[in-house]
Amino acid sequence: MVEYRIDRRSGVATYLQIVQQTKQALRLGLLEPGDRLPTAREVVEATAINPNTVLKAYRELEREGLVEARRGLGTFVRKTLGSAPADSPLRGELADWAARARAAGLERDDVTALFTSVLEQLYEGDDS
Repeated sequence: MVEYRIDRRSGVATYLQIVQQTKQALRLGLLEPGDRLPTAREVVEATAINPNTVLKAYRELEREGLVEARRGLGTFVRKTLGSAPADSPLRGELADWAARARAAGLERDDVTALFTSVLEQLYEGDDS
């Protein structure tokens, strides 16, 4: 089951953080079709956010066709995203690179900016 981590200083709306983290879990294969998402109550207890925020995130995921709410049972994954399993060799290479960046003195935001700029350059003009 996915555990949401809310960063109140990120500037990203809380419900969008839940949506993004769910999508990341789907891309990495941590969530698969049939898996149940945590209930709104469970997320509220773990993160101290408003239950309506969780429900808004789940509605957005449902609107995108990624999950479905089953009355009285919870919210379940309908489909997965991408094909980058958590145990991919590429993940290990990326982890090594991130460790080298940290050892070189780069802060998290520096690494994010650098990685994002490389992705933007690589996928420039690509709608995928």
